[in-house]
Amino acid sequence: MNTLTVVAQTGGAQNGAAAAAPLALAPVNSISLRDQAYAMLKDAIATTDIYSHKQPLRLDERQLMQALGVSRTPVREALSILEQEGFVRTVPRRGIFIIRKSKREIIEMIQMWAALESMSARLATLHAPDAEIGKLRHLFDEFEHSPPAEHIGEYSDANIAFHQMIIKLGGSQVIADATKNLFIHVRAIRKATISQNDRAARSIIDHLKIIEALERRDTELAERLTRQHTLDLAAHVERYCDFLD
Repeated sequence: MNTLTVVAQTGGAQNGAAAAAPLALAPVNSISLRDQAYAMLKDAIATTDIYSHKQPLRLDERQLMQALGVSRTPVREALSILEQEGFVRTVPRRGIFIIRKSKREIIEMIQMWAALESMSARLATLHAPDAEIGKLRHLFDEFEHSPPAEHIGEYSDANIAFHQMIIKLGGSQVIADATKNLFIHVRAIRKATISQNDRAARSIIDHLKIIEALERRDTELAERLTRQHTLDLAAHVERYCDFLD
């Protein structure tokens, strides 16, 4: 750490009085290895099917170092941040594990998502450009002539993209930030449940109704439909997802 002296001068450039104030500065660096490891690990956790297996999901530190091409220190620092954020936990003498939420925790996270996403839908009707709202329909072009159940993997991805886009259309950075960490677990449970009880077929009907409300700028309807659609997921988890306990 170096110290830079900043001189604040008053009066003329040649004869003004000057007061020196030290500022503690570090050399300018590119993104740290820790931050890169953190971003890549978090993204990998986000795309992992956390809830498809009952056995604990253990992370091997040596394998992570090898895969990321970095030393132990950045990996440990990245894992420490992820642990503070509630995505992994360290079990003494056993290792580091990805955290899976209980059924009650998942339901509460979905309920919070419903509140935030429905407000985003409301804001979208007030502020989002027509062209951006119109992009929502194109997410489902592939399923216009064949049911989602025949393309469940692709539909699952489109379903998740739809909900992310609603948040984006709302234009609120505060909501976007609040949903960022929620998204990892809500995304995982959407992926795990989309093929259950004909949810995909009912889901696409709900999505099209929400899109129509957004296109008509029907603020109250768009908000209500979006909230109920996500609360229906919470009800499904409550009724059918005993594997979470």
